[in-house]
Amino acid sequence: MIYKIIRKFLFILEPELAHNLAFKFLKILNFIGILDFFRPNYKEGNKKVFNITFKNPIGVAAGLDKNAEYINIFDKLGFGFIEVGTLTPRPQPGNRRPRIFRLIDEKAIINRFGFNNVGIDQALINIKNSKYQGVLGINIGKNFDTPTEGAIQDYLICFRKAYKFASYITINVSSPNTKNLRELQNKDNFVVLVSQIKNEQSKLTKLHSKYVPFVVKISPDCSNEEIDNICEILLANNVDGVIATNTSISRDGLNSKFKNEEGGLSGAPLKNKSLDTQKRLYAKLRNKIPIIGVGGIMTAADAKEKFDNGADLIQIYSGFIYHGNNLIHELLEITSQR
Repeated sequence: MIYKIIRKFLFILEPELAHNLAFKFLKILNFIGILDFFRPNYKEGNKKVFNITFKNPIGVAAGLDKNAEYINIFDKLGFGFIEVGTLTPRPQPGNRRPRIFRLIDEKAIINRFGFNNVGIDQALINIKNSKYQGVLGINIGKNFDTPTEGAIQDYLICFRKAYKFASYITINVSSPNTKNLRELQNKDNFVVLVSQIKNEQSKLTKLHSKYVPFVVKISPDCSNEEIDNICEILLANNVDGVIATNTSISRDGLNSKFKNEEGGLSGAPLKNKSLDTQKRLYAKLRNKIPIIGVGGIMTAADAKEKFDNGADLIQIYSGFIYHGNNLIHELLEITSQR
């Protein structure tokens, strides 16, 4: 009820302004200790994925905390793991505003942020200052002005820097908001990128005496052939996991006045497309590589469907925007029954 009232006010404001104000307010609540009362009361589980123990399988999707500024807040709200980013080697402002649109009737969001972030170095300072002890994913990408042929170096720079601080690292090759980024999912580009990251992982494991898994986040707009190629490469390179999925450029079935805005679609309309991608991944990978399901999780029933179709973990983004911590409580209730 409280969040419904707050949301009415926030949804009057421009979306990006509302987001920033909401998290500044949560920071204040955390500082004075009120946020402790928001922590869900549930029995923590012992979910093990990537040889990492998760207190619960509900995570924050990348994009909600681009610069690792709100880690302690998400921890207090009850998430079992937090993924920050997408982070790039150099800071960048992203695309011009407005760059996020609410499709309220359809419970959806379209964004074209374009990896706006403070850069990997400042984000790592934020992570250190948070003193967070839970499971942390660091999502990395390339700078907007780095050509496709030079993208691997951007990923390697971020991978090396993030390695000591991450529980796992996500390779984001699927955002529709950085020009030509999705070309990295093409078979020839993808095999080179994945093999070089895997080789770097091996070197860093020896250097730091610590194995940090990496996962790849893929698009819901991939064809079946593209998904099959991705699976083949993931298996051949012993990649630790895959996230299904990022946002979509599809606008099927939308009626909102914002439906033709450029950017990635998330929220309820993404559910089926994301789930179809996850199902095909699961059919091909069948328990050999863990799957993190994300996209269109707006209810406990949506989450259950992800788990029933092969997801080991799930993440939320738009569902949190529309339903707040109520959704976290619902998801924790169903996971405690599994």
